[in-house]
Amino acid sequence: MNPDLHRLLAAADAAVHTPDGRGYHGPLRVGVDLGTAYTVLFVLDQAGAPLAGAYEFAQVVRDGVVLDFAGATALVRKLKRQVEEHLGRELTAAATAYPPGVPLAEVRATRYVLEAAGLECSAQVDEPTAANAVLQVENGAVVDVGGGTTGIAVIQEGRVVYTADEATGGTHFTLVIAGAHRIPFEQAEALKLDPQAQPRLFPVVRPVMEKVGAIIARHIARFPVETLYLVGGTCAFPGIAGVITEVTGVPAIVPGNPLFVTPLGIALSGIGY
Repeated sequence: MNPDLHRLLAAADAAVHTPDGRGYHGPLRVGVDLGTAYTVLFVLDQAGAPLAGAYEFAQVVRDGVVLDFAGATALVRKLKRQVEEHLGRELTAAATAYPPGVPLAEVRATRYVLEAAGLECSAQVDEPTAANAVLQVENGAVVDVGGGTTGIAVIQEGRVVYTADEATGGTHFTLVIAGAHRIPFEQAEALKLDPQAQPRLFPVVRPVMEKVGAIIARHIARFPVETLYLVGGTCAFPGIAGVITEVTGVPAIVPGNPLFVTPLGIALSGIGY
């Protein structure tokens, strides 16, 4: 992967855990990713460098559909306050995104969540296209495996020529873990994220990985895709790239912190203010 990408993702991680944006007084670019599992907010400077970020697990959206409008609004408002405290200034606008193929009404709903949380919606972009604003793929496919869906964008000569989105993502990992171990969903989610538990969970979640691979293979079949770029928090699970490569026959790459790629791209899609 491009070393600039590694530096950007490392800077994004620092912006979440040790934010240091109070010395910056220029225009801000803000992005909010309303995911099925995690909602993420990032603030960048005008040049696209991360200043601050925050994220939290919450099931207020499913497959791009806002299920809990009040809960989603409260969560965005909470993340907004956290980041404002780190920056020492108010956030007034943000871009947001949606899985490709969701109904227009749900695209509007994500906008309404931002507005209800006190943010003007400066832009809306589909998730794989947002991810490619960071990845800068010229030829290949960007695959955003989120909590509820797998979104695919085929890119040729730097232009998105095809998008698709199907249900299956990290939530399905959690469900099969919960079923296999007969534990509550919340406990299974925590177990899924435990690095020490992941090696023994791999055989349990592998069938879901294979299903994701089958979805990808079906959608890219008529395109000359030579590389898959995997983003979304689900792709942080060790071994997923190998399984998807095995199923699709196409090499798959996971960047440093796949959870942050799409939200960073959303922020880059916004208008500085």
